[in-house]
Amino acid sequence: MVRGARQPQQPRSRLASRLTGTVEKPPRKRKSRTEFALKEIMSSGGAEDDIPQGERKTVTDFCYLLDKSKQLFNGLRDLPQYGQKQWQSYFGRTFDVYTKLWKFQQQHRQVLDNRYGLKRWQIGEIASKIGQLYYHYYLRTSETSYLNEAFSFYSAIRQRSYYSQVNKEDRPELVVKKLRYYARFIVVCLLLNKMDVVKDLVKELSDEIEDYTHRFNTEDQVEWNLVLQEVAAFIEADPVMVLNDDNTIVITSNRLAETGAPLLEQGMIVGQLSLADALIIGNCNNQVKFSELTVDMFRMLQALEREPMNLASQMNKPGMQESADKPTRRENPHKYLLYKPTFSQLYTFLAASFKELPANSVLLIYLSATGVFPTGRSDSEGPYDFGGVLTNSNRDIINGDAIHKRNQSHKEMHCLHPGDLYPFTRKPLFIIVDSSNSVAYKVVHASQDLVL
Repeated sequence: MVRGARQPQQPRSRLASRLTGTVEKPPRKRKSRTEFALKEIMSSGGAEDDIPQGERKTVTDFCYLLDKSKQLFNGLRDLPQYGQKQWQSYFGRTFDVYTKLWKFQQQHRQVLDNRYGLKRWQIGEIASKIGQLYYHYYLRTSETSYLNEAFSFYSAIRQRSYYSQVNKEDRPELVVKKLRYYARFIVVCLLLNKMDVVKDLVKELSDEIEDYTHRFNTEDQVEWNLVLQEVAAFIEADPVMVLNDDNTIVITSNRLAETGAPLLEQGMIVGQLSLADALIIGNCNNQVKFSELTVDMFRMLQALEREPMNLASQMNKPGMQESADKPTRRENPHKYLLYKPTFSQLYTFLAASFKELPANSVLLIYLSATGVFPTGRSDSEGPYDFGGVLTNSNRDIINGDAIHKRNQSHKEMHCLHPGDLYPFTRKPLFIIVDSSNSVAYKVVHASQDLVL
């Protein structure tokens, strides 16, 4: 029974809102959204006695599942962004509820249409949330197969025109949901190198934005036009397209194919160390990006992944009921994608990766950031005297590619110096620095277990 499921803990934001009520009167049990929905259905569909008990129960169970799914989905914001274990049980419960909700609306569509007034955009919203769950599961696990699952749900929304009637309603918030769906779908298609689909989606998104800004006098018109500009620049910059023997265009992928693994050089020993974790950091100024994913971050994350497989034969769609208890074996190293992090954020994620790094494993750090140069000569030549790379701050950039210190006697507080990485060399560390001041990291002593 659906009613027998244990209620999840409420998000902190809702819990805090309860504290704003008065305490002069004894607490009174508030009606749930399910009860309000049923009351509205009874008032619009006739007397309560006219509706069969089974149909009333169907609507009640659907409202309960819908409320619980929204509650769990909103609670994902409260999960820590770092760490590989704290989120798994919560994600598993969320997938399980959305699985039940999706199957439930499929099995009882006619009753929900007649008694609940279920609209197609509401079905599309459920499918979109499931697509988001799969995408975020990919981000958490680096398992590229989940990208295919996200694509299947996003593609179904488009093929079945779940959002087609949104434009006929005078509700701009619904149109924004449709625009955000397009933006998320484009990101997934970019990661899967489905460039033909991306171009079609961009054209559709452009038409939707034009219609949205024409019908509603909104303040976010500039932001949505910026989204179009970003994705257009991203498509132009990547991926690389080449011509094959018959002069047809082929889009190359940076991912490792099953048959394309490079051969080991003679004398190389396998099995001593393996790449288990990676921090991919993008903090360059004026760089091509889309949805907090710069081109260099995009290329590097694919270089650390194998080509995705189809998980349809391995698990029941649309949910992943066994994901929390029996996770599939992860072939790709775990990754954190950090777009313009502050120094404290970068250090927090780095410390979390260092803490959870398994034995005989390597942590990779990819730094693509603006260079920070020292001003003048220093009496010493230590790991804090040659500058480094920039982390995010609210200060203006000088000359576009360099930050100069206000005073030579003070170190740049937003600079990641080579010496800042020394504590993490207690474990095998592999660093790639893509910066105008990457030479600063050559001061690291060769005796340390560090590769540059």
